[in-house]
Amino acid sequence: MSPRRLALALTLLASACASAPGGAERSEIIRRFLPSTVQLRSERAEGARRAASGIVLASEASTKRSWILTTRHFLDPAGAQDISVSVVGRKGRVKATVTAVSANLDLAVIEVQGMALSPVRLKDVVRLGDEVWVAAFPWGRQLTVVSGVVSQLRAEDGEAPVEGTIRMVDASVSYGSSGGGVFDAETGALVGIVEGYRTAQIATPGSPDRVLQLPVPGETIVIPCRMILEFLAASGLESLLSR
Repeated sequence: MSPRRLALALTLLASACASAPGGAERSEIIRRFLPSTVQLRSERAEGARRAASGIVLASEASTKRSWILTTRHFLDPAGAQDISVSVVGRKGRVKATVTAVSANLDLAVIEVQGMALSPVRLKDVVRLGDEVWVAAFPWGRQLTVVSGVVSQLRAEDGEAPVEGTIRMVDASVSYGSSGGGVFDAETGALVGIVEGYRTAQIATPGSPDRVLQLPVPGETIVIPCRMILEFLAASGLESLLSR
């Protein structure tokens, strides 16, 4: 991405964060980001089904369109599939179409029409130990909100930063949580989305050939807002943040 486009994206991010109120009660913070959380499903002709989570990146009231960010691996392998979105507080599902898929990041944007949903605000810089909330739909079922802290930052070899770009949180997640929002507990701003989680292989007693993949506590991997901005700029979608 060119320096000019990255600068524009960071300017839009700074503008969004500047308006973020602080010091709110916990329940108010949760109510602030829940309307931006959605559930995704994919169905293919051969019967394969997948579930994931997503966040509302932007919306346009005049045309009743909304753009949702999720992980690319939810859509893999590329091919014909029916994608639907379920919105918090509303019954039924709405069909969605794919707008952009990253070639090198685990990110994708899909679009729904007929509704202008509540978009998130973004926050790029975090500190180790910052409290966060993760909102997602584990196992493709009910909306779940879990708390945690920023447990690891992205860094070059030899660095040990205490402030910077988020990499991991210690909140526990499971299948279906990919694409779910990771929100700053003080402001409700999005600091990243769930990419996945590390697992440990556990043999089933009495069935040594059967192995269970269990999430490792404290090792939920997050795609930070900086990478999200890079993806939007590279896809020509940075203007979504100004809607």
